[in-house]
Amino acid sequence: MTRPTARVLALLEILQSGGTRTVADLATRLGVDERTVRRYAGHLTALDIPVRSIRGRYGGYQLAPGFRMPPLMLTDEEALAVLLGLVAGRRAGLVSTSIAAMESAAAKVRRVLPEPLARKLDTLLTTAEFTARPRPTTTPETGVLLLLAEAARTRKPIALTYTAWGGNQSRRTLHPYGIVAHSGRWYVTGADSSSGEVRTFRLDRIDSATETPGTFDIPTDFDPTTHVLSGLAEVPRPHQVSLRVKGTKDEIRAQLPASVATIDELPNTPTWVQVRLRTERLDWIPALLARIDRPFVIEHPEALRDHVRALARRLTTSADAT
Repeated sequence: MTRPTARVLALLEILQSGGTRTVADLATRLGVDERTVRRYAGHLTALDIPVRSIRGRYGGYQLAPGFRMPPLMLTDEEALAVLLGLVAGRRAGLVSTSIAAMESAAAKVRRVLPEPLARKLDTLLTTAEFTARPRPTTTPETGVLLLLAEAARTRKPIALTYTAWGGNQSRRTLHPYGIVAHSGRWYVTGADSSSGEVRTFRLDRIDSATETPGTFDIPTDFDPTTHVLSGLAEVPRPHQVSLRVKGTKDEIRAQLPASVATIDELPNTPTWVQVRLRTERLDWIPALLARIDRPFVIEHPEALRDHVRALARRLTTSADAT
């Protein structure tokens, strides 16, 4: 690529970052004089790229709003970041589109790359192993996700049609405070008109969403992630487990994420905390307690004691085996 051509493309890249750039600023960044900047802008205009000339003291050049440049120009590191981001996002369940859309996007990136670089990236993606296990994912409608994200930013109420886990459908107005992705699912949390409380909803269960007139305020210091994770730990389950565990709140939280259990300090007992969690089954709790490896007391349910004793017997038998 010749030096003037490279500078013309560099000018295009600067303008694509948005805003109006003065001729003096562009000249400094490109290492040319102002007359040459004007000539480069003329080259872009001749290529049907809508470069606007802004007159006045703070004038300069800008691209027409909404313009998208079809060719994709990426460095080796940028191309690797894009493709690995697509792969990692799919495996983590963060891609809010269909698998076909993700693969189509990756193919488009692959097609516009120089062949030597594309071949190297293909080799990496076919030989690299990802230790993180793919998680089951649910895919919300892209339009719903983008609408709720914009409503959370602009603080606009949203009318929802929502289908709960039991199949009951309801209509409600939500003031979305934030969007959270967790374990292959997307959630929105905010003030719910039906309950009058701050609630959390799965995006894949939203059947329709429409912006409504009005605005709202988000409570000071509200943390959407904390609210969603703590809410997941309190979802109704068949078994409610309550334990006292020796250790500080921070020490036990390092072993038990907020989406699994709630942890509260015990009054007048700084070296112990109370742990509560809800679960479909009790059989995995003993192994969790063994991994934490701290003294504990079972408050309820009584059936958990039998599961702990059974694990202890299996461990003892294995330890004594020759």
